[in-house]
Amino acid sequence: MTQWNGRKGGFTGRRRDIADKLDADGQKEGYDLELTRTISESVTVPVIASGGAGSLEHLHDALVLGKADAVLAASIFHYRTFSIRQVKEYLAKKGLLVRMG
Repeated sequence: MTQWNGRKGGFTGRRRDIADKLDADGQKEGYDLELTRTISESVTVPVIASGGAGSLEHLHDALVLGKADAVLAASIFHYRTFSIRQVKEYLAKKGLLVRMG
C-alpha cells in the first residue's frame, strides 16, 4: 500500500516532491501514475516521478498522464536498455520540451 502525506508546497520550505513507490524501484513495470498525478495536483512545487521506469512509454506517461515535472530513471540506464539520448529523442518526438544539449 502506498501512502503519501503532502501539503501545498511553498510554506514547508520544500523545493520539489518526489513521487516514489519504493516497492516498484527496479521492477521496470511503470510508475504509479495515480500517485504521481495525485501529488502533482496537490502541491505547488515541481514533482519528480520515481520508481518503475522500464520503457520509453513509461517515461512519457509519467510526464503526461501523471503530470510529473520530471522523471527519475536508473535501471534503464544502468542496464543500458536505453541511452539518455534515446530517451530525449523519444520524448522530443512526442512533443515534450527536452534539453538536447
